Amino acid sequence: MFERILYPTDFSEVSLKALRECLPEIVRPGVKELHLLHVLDITTLDVEAFSLQEVYEEKLEKLKGDIKGMFPETEIVTYVSIGIPSLEIAEYASGKGIDLIVTPTTGENIWRRMFLGSTASNLARATKKPVLLLKYEKKEEEILPTFPSCSGIFSRPLVALDFSKCSIRIVKTVKKFEELIESGILLHSVDYGGIDELEHNIEIARKNLEKTAKGIKAEFELEVMVGTASQAIIGTALAKKATIIVIGKKGRSFLKDLILGSTAERVMRDSKIPVLLVPCD
Repeated sequence: MFERILYPTDFSEVSLKALRECLPEIVRPGVKELHLLHVLDITTLDVEAFSLQEVYEEKLEKLKGDIKGMFPETEIVTYVSIGIPSLEIAEYASGKGIDLIVTPTTGENIWRRMFLGSTASNLARATKKPVLLLKYEKKEEEILPTFPSCSGIFSRPLVALDFSKCSIRIVKTVKKFEELIESGILLHSVDYGGIDELEHNIEIARKNLEKTAKGIKAEFELEVMVGTASQAIIGTALAKKATIIVIGKKGRSFLKDLILGSTAERVMRDSKIPVLLVPCD
């Protein structure tokens, strides 16, 4: 299991809800440290950020006291930093040897998402640590998860592989929680080659999935799809009742992601179930 988990919080409704209601189901025995981080965003503060640091340190310590009983076997560490949230979170995770960053994300205005991005999506681009995105939405003034259960998040993963070096990292990450897997799906989408190569590419992909499955203790179904990877991943996750999507994230520039998109970017945006992004840089 992941030994050191980082949970950045901005004290918003969704952040506190996920912390209290979902994170205790994720932080299981074996997790040694839970790091709570708040970043004072220098791009939005109207007053001197340093004058607020002590205030938020006390606020974070109070939050730690409120939730400590929910994590009886885990040390809780708190820290307040100043800067651009996504970059500060990424730097903290790297410096503290964090194994997994967990953050909730909600649907946002389409223009904000296109031109500004969100802390969650910017963090996914910036960090070299796995990021677990918990998906929430607002319904009739209430923030609700878009997935059925926090306790079973890792029970039926859909693992998307492209057979590059990135796939090796993805499988290593999956093995960190393989004892929690009841069954899963290994998926590869054939969106390359000509029509005359299709049957051959499908067969090669199935053989590669079979080899991969032998390296994981849990039982996995094998799925080879044809077409756009993001659509295949989201559609199969829905049809096969996956509890989480595990996908690799390769480095791209922010501008390229806006103009062209990427498979991970589209899955992160459109999936209703949690997404575990594994960095491949």
